[in-house]
Amino acid sequence: MQTGFATRPAIVFGAESADDVVAAVSYAAEAGLPVGVQATGHGVPGASEGGVLISTRRMDSVRVDPEARSVTVGAGARWGQVVEAAVGHGLAPLNGTAPSVGAVSYTLGGGLGILGREFGYAADHVRSLDVVTAGGVLRHVTADSDPELCWGLLGGGANLGVVTGLEIGLVPVARLYGGALAFDGGVVDPAAVLRGYEQWTRTLPDEVTSSLAALVYPDLPQLPPHLKGRYLLLIRVASTGSAADGERLVAPLREIGPTVSDTLREMPYAESPSIHGDPDFPHAFYGDNVLLSELDVDAAADVLALAGPGAATMHVLQLNHLGGALARPARNAVPYREAGWLLRLLSPLDGTDVEAQRKVHAEAFGLLAPQTLGRSLNFVFGGNDRPEGLYDPETLKRLAALKATYDPANLFRRNHNVG
Repeated sequence: MQTGFATRPAIVFGAESADDVVAAVSYAAEAGLPVGVQATGHGVPGASEGGVLISTRRMDSVRVDPEARSVTVGAGARWGQVVEAAVGHGLAPLNGTAPSVGAVSYTLGGGLGILGREFGYAADHVRSLDVVTAGGVLRHVTADSDPELCWGLLGGGANLGVVTGLEIGLVPVARLYGGALAFDGGVVDPAAVLRGYEQWTRTLPDEVTSSLAALVYPDLPQLPPHLKGRYLLLIRVASTGSAADGERLVAPLREIGPTVSDTLREMPYAESPSIHGDPDFPHAFYGDNVLLSELDVDAAADVLALAGPGAATMHVLQLNHLGGALARPARNAVPYREAGWLLRLLSPLDGTDVEAQRKVHAEAFGLLAPQTLGRSLNFVFGGNDRPEGLYDPETLKRLAALKATYDPANLFRRNHNVG
């Protein structure tokens, strides 16, 4: 949860049902107040004053239909709840890496999951949505009933209404081969880890989704003593192939150099959050990203150095390998499917000036400008509500037309706004 940016609305609606959301939206429309929506608080665009905030965290129902291989989730349900409900049926959602993140809000931003290269974005698997539009009307939306609105809701974030729930398809995955290799950046050249990882991805099958992360672990009481103060580079892997195939595939990674830890193994899907080990405690952070057509390894190595141990403050760099099913066309507004890579920077803010972090991000992403296609909505965090690059021109034009139709007064503007 984001703690770095205060939201001080004039009124908060703690919604427990779709009817409560209808009442909240109707109130805001009549009063002429802007509306923001919050489930878990991870993706808060920035500080705000006044207006109406609709909290959906109490709307956390999760209902699995094993015959239809789908799950219906309320607007406040978290991925951890969805995984727990699905795994008992030998099924898995297209969840993100952190169990504490809201499933609906993440999916409305696209939803880059731990099995993305095999199955695509979470948004690609949505079968229906229930949404309260600016007129205070609850609509049940499918690609057949409202094709254009359905298209815009999936990828358009919170611009077109308040989604109170959605039905999303599940995949028949009960187990994974996955985990992480951790390299000590003081022992193994960080650039060599980056180059080895990039070369390894060139021939991967779509069933393997992976990422590289680099960070200096801070001195926090929540962290194990052996991690504090160490600069580690972690290569995380998730594959639905057999354990034998997984061992064969990761062999080149183990040849990069000695590791601090190696957790690669076969595991039940319920243990998949252990692959990334995202923090489960609230903290203040600023984050941004770029989607890249291809990876300039030399430029990426410069970014790695810029955000590494020599930086004035802590930064977490993550490089996601895309492609595979993520590149396939789908009936939604998730843009830049041609991107081969996503590079993210997340910078803790405790005791740190956000403007200083913005400057570091600008310098880092400037190094990658020749390959940059745009930015991913899912990974724009904290005090970062600028819309530039979140959509390609054609997608933005189409979303703006939908906004003019369904929210002409721009009621839903406490978000990454397309109005």
